[in-house]
Amino acid sequence: MSLLEVTDLHVSFPTSDGVVQAVRGLSFRVERGRTLAIVGESGSGKTVSTQAILGLTPGADISGTALFDGVNLLDLDGERLRRIRGAEISVVFQDPLTSLHPLYTVGRQIEELIRVHLPDTSRAEARRRTVELLGLVGIPRPERRVDDYPHQFSGGMRQRAMIAMSLALNPKLIVADEPTTALDATVQAQILELIARVQAEFGIALVLITHDLGVVAGMADEVLVMYAGLAVERADRRTLYYRPHHPYTKGLLESIPGSSGDRGGRLRPIPGSPPSLIAIPSGCAFHPRCPYAMPVCPAERPPLAAVTGGANHASACWLPHDAVGLGAEAEALRLKAKES
Repeated sequence: MSLLEVTDLHVSFPTSDGVVQAVRGLSFRVERGRTLAIVGESGSGKTVSTQAILGLTPGADISGTALFDGVNLLDLDGERLRRIRGAEISVVFQDPLTSLHPLYTVGRQIEELIRVHLPDTSRAEARRRTVELLGLVGIPRPERRVDDYPHQFSGGMRQRAMIAMSLALNPKLIVADEPTTALDATVQAQILELIARVQAEFGIALVLITHDLGVVAGMADEVLVMYAGLAVERADRRTLYYRPHHPYTKGLLESIPGSSGDRGGRLRPIPGSPPSLIAIPSGCAFHPRCPYAMPVCPAERPPLAAVTGGANHASACWLPHDAVGLGAEAEALRLKAKES
């Protein structure tokens, strides 16, 4: 059985302007010790989907199931969910400065996490464990830095401290939500390497949320592409990178610098903007931006269906699913649609 199995997840928020349909029937699995990357533009529902599972979306209307080790997280009350969150499932957020309390030392915050979940742990033992964790994630002189405040750490060091906190209770699953967005390229690579190393060393499952397919190139086992609250493509990393089926996935890949083969180094951006989640386009939500759009696209939403030629490869697109990639056949369909 999968460590985490999410089925038909819906998350919406009532507002004065209308209902925000943040997630609209999402299903995915995370296997033990494996990495699932969830990718997509801002507003695609990546973060909301995982936060809803962990009870971090107050005021949201949520339905579906989220089985973690056989327990439906969406059925748990606040106290039972808190016992799992932080202990068995840890989260590394995008901005560690907003996750760490500015008036307490980094060491004290990690120590408190340990003692809340393991009340029989003495302060001395919690401190020893904290110093050990800070050293594990590469913070120099951890026995001294344990008494520093968050503002005394650089951005990269704060993120390392958050990773140390996430490892404090030996979790089964870590959710890393855009963990490198605010960091420069060199530090970004170091943090990703650190996450991969500790995951391999401790056999932890990882959900990596990002908008950048380049970030997951060396880390993910499987990739789930989201658009407008839905999964539009799912595949193993190699299949997704070399044989994408959905036009949105192809657009994301071509947005990676150097991926298009253009000698001038120009990017190929996806035209248009992501849709409003209050007024989502009919049918396939991507059709207003899609170069391969056909008459059926705005009329009916395509199901997430298997694509021939790749194990566990599925795509929500009306293009033929026995044509792997977007080649001559897809181009012919596009031209035919233009003529009609």
